[in-house]
Amino acid sequence: MAELFSGIIYSFAALFIILDPLLSVPIFAAMTKGQTPTEIHKQAFIAVAVAGGLMFLFLIFNRMIFDILGLDIPSFQIAGGILLFLLGIQEALGIEIGHGKEHTKTAAGVVIGTPLLCGPGTITTVLLLSRDYGILIPFIAITLALLATWLILYFAEKIQHILGDVVTDIMGKVLGMLVAAIAVKIIASGILAYSALI
Repeated sequence: MAELFSGIIYSFAALFIILDPLLSVPIFAAMTKGQTPTEIHKQAFIAVAVAGGLMFLFLIFNRMIFDILGLDIPSFQIAGGILLFLLGIQEALGIEIGHGKEHTKTAAGVVIGTPLLCGPGTITTVLLLSRDYGILIPFIAITLALLATWLILYFAEKIQHILGDVVTDIMGKVLGMLVAAIAVKIIASGILAYSALI
C-alpha cells in the first residue's frame, strides 16, 4: 500500500510539473478575454478534456500509436515544438496566426489542451510512467493532475482579476517568450534524437 501511495504521489508531482497549469493561466486568460464566465468554464473543460484524452490514449495504447502511424517520439517532439513555438510567438507579440480573433477564442480550450498542457514532454512522461508503474498508478495520477489543472483554469478569471489586466497582459507576453524558448529546446532535442536514429 505504501508503495502504491508513493508511486501515485511521485507520478502526480511529475505530471503536474510537466503540465504546469499555472503557466497556462495568463495565456488562457488572454485567449478567453471578453468571454462570459460560462464560456470560459467551458473552454477550461475542453482544455482538460483534450489534454486528458491524449494522456489516457497514450497511457493505454503506449507506443502502438506511433508504430501504427510509423512515427517516433523525436518526430512528434519536432512537430509539437513547432506548434508550441507558434503559440509562444502569437502570445508574445499579440498577433493572430492563421485565423481571426474569434476563431482563436473559440479554439482556446483546444490550443491550451495541446500542445501547451499535453505536449511531447507530457506524452513522454506518461510513456515513462507506464513503463515503470504499469497502468493503474499513472491512471490515478493523471486523473488527479487533470483535476488540479481544471480547478486552476476554472478560476483563471478570478486569478486574472486579482492580478489585474496589466499584470496579466505583461505575464502573458513574458510567458509567451518562455513558451517559445521551451519550444526551441523541444525542437532541438527532437532533432538531436532524430539524427541519432538515422
